[in-house]
Amino acid sequence: MQTKNTKTFYLIPYFAWILLFVIAPIALIAYYSLFDLSGNFTLDNYKNFFTSIYLKLTLSSFWYAFLITFFSLIVAYPTAYLLTKTKHKQLWLLLIIIPSWINLLLKTYAFIGIFGLYGPINAFLNVFGFGETQILFTDFSFIFVSVYIFIPFMILPIFNALDKLNPSLIDASRDLGASSWTTFTKVIFPLTTNGVKAGIQAVFIPSLSLFMITRLIAGNKVITLGTAIEQQFLVTQNWGMGSTIAVFLIIFMVIVMIITGQREKGATSNGKN
Repeated sequence: MQTKNTKTFYLIPYFAWILLFVIAPIALIAYYSLFDLSGNFTLDNYKNFFTSIYLKLTLSSFWYAFLITFFSLIVAYPTAYLLTKTKHKQLWLLLIIIPSWINLLLKTYAFIGIFGLYGPINAFLNVFGFGETQILFTDFSFIFVSVYIFIPFMILPIFNALDKLNPSLIDASRDLGASSWTTFTKVIFPLTTNGVKAGIQAVFIPSLSLFMITRLIAGNKVITLGTAIEQQFLVTQNWGMGSTIAVFLIIFMVIVMIITGQREKGATSNGKN
């Protein structure tokens, strides 16, 4: 009985944290979404969300989030695979993770200097006679910077999944005459999908709500749900509409988490006891 009471006591901080910093903020957002600019109760905010403007905004957010996630995965998977084959893999993994410790704003301003008209990229292009090129405030710069920022969060779960993969399964596949591509598509990738799904969650979900990178790197050429929320709260002062967009953003995030939910696969042990 004492053990049960002790466990309950230790759970109090956890439930208090969930209540204060998860449930309460979401409830507050849902509450504000039911009021208009004048403070009157209304459901018009939810009706307005389904107009063409916000539907296009939602599709645009999903499209950019998809591109960021796709390019992150394309780079992260082979990188994580190569890391598992290196001698000092933990050290190399640490070197990849370290940039994520740097403040996001500092990294963003660094790329403003790199992609600027007088930055090193344009200086390099001038050497070959291409002249000054507007790289900043383009879709390319936005996706590139976003991929750079999020890619450690894609590499880490994939690396963990690959590192736990039982090497005897790969050896068995090759002994049975399977090609490298067949081994990858039929053995390696299916057994590391949990890592891929975790990486997709870590990249796709925050990509939906980007607003600082879109402002500083893409200017006003890229508008996402995150920038729409910022505009509603800080520019138009329409907390009701901003909260409504946030409610749908939370719903979209939950759906993505459900779709990419992990299911344990039994053959991922590396065979070590």
